[in-house]
Amino acid sequence: MSTDERFDSMLLAIAQQHDGIDSILNTFFSFLGRKTDFFTQPSLAREAVQRALDRHLSLAEEKIRQKQAEEERNRQKAAASRVEVLEDETEVAAKAAAEAAKRKAEMERKANEVANAKEDEDGMKPKGLPPTAGNGFEYEHYMFSQTLQEVEVRVPLHMANAKGKNLDIVLQQRHVRVGIKGKAPILDGDLYAAVKSEESMWTIEDGSTVVITLTKMNQMEWWKTVIVGDPEIDLQKVVPENSKLDDLDSDTRQTVEKMMYDQRQKAMGLPTSEEQQKRDMLAKFMAAHPEMDFSQAKIC
Repeated sequence: MSTDERFDSMLLAIAQQHDGIDSILNTFFSFLGRKTDFFTQPSLAREAVQRALDRHLSLAEEKIRQKQAEEERNRQKAAASRVEVLEDETEVAAKAAAEAAKRKAEMERKANEVANAKEDEDGMKPKGLPPTAGNGFEYEHYMFSQTLQEVEVRVPLHMANAKGKNLDIVLQQRHVRVGIKGKAPILDGDLYAAVKSEESMWTIEDGSTVVITLTKMNQMEWWKTVIVGDPEIDLQKVVPENSKLDDLDSDTRQTVEKMMYDQRQKAMGLPTSEEQQKRDMLAKFMAAHPEMDFSQAKIC
């Protein structure tokens, strides 16, 4: 506590018993006149009062200057912050637009490759775009990846520091819409297949990307795309992660592996596991009964 502050409580009690500054000063100078020799030398008394007044006026003026300087610094800082935010918005929008154009060009390139692809050694041609490592694809305005149970959709917003209140997002069983309020939707269309809307959710990542998690209604199906009408991926090239298969119980894993095998066989024009089983059984029966004529037998 400073020397000046030691008497604050006492002086505050005195001040509360007066009507204003004139009354307080009158009481103080009355005390000096009655109890001290302060006024015995009037010129010295005036000088002492003037020195004290000048000193405290100087301190008060310095505090005012410091306060004004601090307020000015805060105003400049706030103005700089607003400029920075505007620059961030412009930078994010420009970067997002450039990345979208790059994804569009890459998609068109891959689509042309698929259209002009020749048959492979098995006589097969691609049946869609090559999927990404996440069994999805990167479109101009969104990217998706998937497991058998869920689809993750990432939608760049072309803005920085987005909040939930800024967005217009609708997740329905057969429809999805993502956009910024007051602007045209970035993503708006019917879903490739039904989802469990009550289990689906969305969040904002880094203030500039909406990440949507869609829970599939049919959890034994791969999606060719997210939005109906968008270019589709080639499902025969979908490869689930082993770790995902390991998470399944034995019966479900066996079913999934069988489904994947049959899907690849069909894509190559070869018999499915059930069809092969029927063929094997017929071959054994034919071998056991050479006397019978099987020339008209139809093998499924």
